[in-house]
Amino acid sequence: MKVTIVMGSTSDEPVAAKAEKKLDHLEIPYETVVASAHRTPEKIKEIASGDADVYIAIAGLAAALPGSLAAHTTRPVIGVPVSGKVNMDAILSIVQMPPGIPVAAVGLDRGDNAALLAAEILGLQHPEVRERLEQYREKMRQKYV
Repeated sequence: MKVTIVMGSTSDEPVAAKAEKKLDHLEIPYETVVASAHRTPEKIKEIASGDADVYIAIAGLAAALPGSLAAHTTRPVIGVPVSGKVNMDAILSIVQMPPGIPVAAVGLDRGDNAALLAAEILGLQHPEVRERLEQYREKMRQKYV
């Protein structure tokens, strides 16, 4: 069981850190790599053929990274648009994928929600992850009661 976090550039590290923190809390193994859909497309193909069960792809601007990654794998890809000068472009690049190549999407800069969604996906096959998620949610409920 593993999640691979792919950042379009090192400037996406603060968003990746949110995902890493949640994955650490839920005791889910992950690796974080940097690869650009436009500058290193062969690296995207290599990453997509790796051993991840779920991918989190973080990108801003044109945000082609999640779709590019999804085009090379049938494993779930969760896109995280990064806020910046062209927020709507980043959001739409992820949510408006063509038929046949789906990408899940979370809100701007929501690396934490991407990690939780990855955990939910993994929880379908790994009861221990599902249990940790349930405990996380219970703590969250208690915080807001």
